Amino acid sequence: MKPDIHPEYNVITVHCACGNSFETRSTKHIEQVDICSACHPFYTGKQKLVDTAGRVERFRRKYGKAGKGKKAEATPDASADN
Repeated sequence: MKPDIHPEYNVITVHCACGNSFETRSTKHIEQVDICSACHPFYTGKQKLVDTAGRVERFRRKYGKAGKGKKAEATPDASADN
């Protein structure tokens, strides 16, 4: 490795939006994340939607109405035709 061309590799504290924090190593000086292993639904086992910029709500508005349309009418009995 060449000297004086690599960035410093520091111990930093990462802060999550849920309030959790942990230490790791990085070339950055500070790191903030929106979601971490303490609040991510996969690790916690809780079913929670992580909505980014209203995308889930927009999807529900757009496609939620598709399942609420008219139900198919019941077909008449074959014996009623005779």
